Amino acid sequence: MAARARFEPRSTLGLLYFFACFFLYCLLLAAPALLEGARSMPPGPVDLEAASRAAQEALRGRLPLALVAALVTVGALAWARALPGMRGPRR
Repeated sequence: MAARARFEPRSTLGLLYFFACFFLYCLLLAAPALLEGARSMPPGPVDLEAASRAAQEALRGRLPLALVAALVTVGALAWARALPGMRGPRR
């Protein structure tokens, strides 16, 4: 009797980990500008628009850095078999 095939969504999990790391690095790169804007502005309805502009300015030119950092992070953690769901045997 043949063994049943196991469902191992490594590529889907890899993409999810990649986008989670990418979002985290973008947030870390934009956080200083967002905090500075939040401290310098009085509360009001213009907050969301100003925060959006501040985040766009903070990330302008830094998206490739966040992309490479996320790729390196996920690659290193996958190689070290530290990511849940991606701990299969090395081939």
